[in-house]
Amino acid sequence: MFIQIIGVGKLKEKYLVQGIAEYAKRLTPYIKFQVIEVPDEKAPETMSEAEVRQVKDREGERILSHVKGDAHVIALAIGGQLWSSEELAAELDKLGTYGTSHVVFVIGGSHGLSDDVLRRAQQKLSFGRMTLPHQLMRLVLVEQVYRAVKINRGEPYHK
Repeated sequence: MFIQIIGVGKLKEKYLVQGIAEYAKRLTPYIKFQVIEVPDEKAPETMSEAEVRQVKDREGERILSHVKGDAHVIALAIGGQLWSSEELAAELDKLGTYGTSHVVFVIGGSHGLSDDVLRRAQQKLSFGRMTLPHQLMRLVLVEQVYRAVKINRGEPYHK
């Protein structure tokens, strides 16, 4: 299985970079894994709705340029489905067995995802109603992917 995470913006915080690197290393024996960072759109603090849409559209174009045609896309979105760790594991197992072996998780920037990215996604996943920094979400998602792989292999880690 090949799992990619595409996120908007470059991680600057050392602890997040180190955490993601640790889980990526742990995933190496089990799956092919890659994190892709696309540049965020520079924008002023206050913007009109039209300007926000333009920012999301530009970031969305950057995201979609990395998504291959055969990939199963799961967009992280507040309005998405709520899955437990076991449900994420089951979904990845099902996709690998019956669907596609290439799964792309997409994390938008501070304004969210463009309509084009949301339309391209076959599924939308939410980690809850709380708003989390999109940089922190990358680390949480990588850990959950690792947890899902361990659950599917029946190996210790998941509690």
